[in-house]
Amino acid sequence: METLRRLAWLTVVISLGTVILGSWTRINGAGMTCPDWPLCRGEVVPSLADGTIWEWTHRLFAFSLGPLVLALLAAAWFQRRRSRLIPPTAIAVAGLLGVQVFLGAATVHLNNSPLSVVLHWGTAMAFIASLVALAIFARDERQAISPSALTLGLAMTAIAAFATMCVGAYVSSSGAGLACLSVPECAGHVVTYSPGQVIQMLHRGLAAITLLAIAIMFGWSFLTQTSRRVRSATTIAVVLIMVQILLGLLNVVWRLPTDLREAHALNAALLFLSLIVATVFSAIERDRTQLATVRT
Repeated sequence: METLRRLAWLTVVISLGTVILGSWTRINGAGMTCPDWPLCRGEVVPSLADGTIWEWTHRLFAFSLGPLVLALLAAAWFQRRRSRLIPPTAIAVAGLLGVQVFLGAATVHLNNSPLSVVLHWGTAMAFIASLVALAIFARDERQAISPSALTLGLAMTAIAAFATMCVGAYVSSSGAGLACLSVPECAGHVVTYSPGQVIQMLHRGLAAITLLAIAIMFGWSFLTQTSRRVRSATTIAVVLIMVQILLGLLNVVWRLPTDLREAHALNAALLFLSLIVATVFSAIERDRTQLATVRT
């Protein structure tokens, strides 16, 4: 199980690095420097000038995930009898990777259209979330998950963060990042008119819902009998949502500097994953409590 756990966390780190590198590539206008797929300008190693190095390196990282995931799935196969949670999670990892490869090619063919970027980003984050769950299941050998009300609340909060993140990806890729130049209203008006302003305000509204949900989950986790690691994960989520709001405000005030845009994307990913960790830990702790009661 230790080998499986280490492989899962290593794949999480490389996958997250791949996603952030892809985001950096697109933000810097290098997303279409390789107009074909899987080759780049018809070559395995093209000229790396004019920003091509970013897109080519991103693809190199993405291709390296293939052998790593195969090793991970092999380790999961050998440990499949240790927990009933490992096989379905491993299947989800394999399936999401396949979808992600398809979407990577589609994104190139669609010239980084906003919808393709959102699907590519969202699938990548779902893939990483499944890897995080697999790593946790490899550490805690539980035969089932018994969700509590807190677990369901955390799961809904993670979904809200995921939706906010995906709408944010649409805002960024569609060029609507500066559609609203004032806070909290848009261009001095509460009612918005242009498509860019509508999607920008939708993103802000979802961010507000996510903030409220995280605050509720944070208080709830400290008012119920749950583990320290669930509380730690929710505390991290509170810190990250505060940082995320600050980064969002600074992006508007300073007119979308590249470094801040990338920091905003990275922090959003970490916020979502912290909620995934809290949700999985909560479900496992619930199951552990039930098992202890039965044994007693």
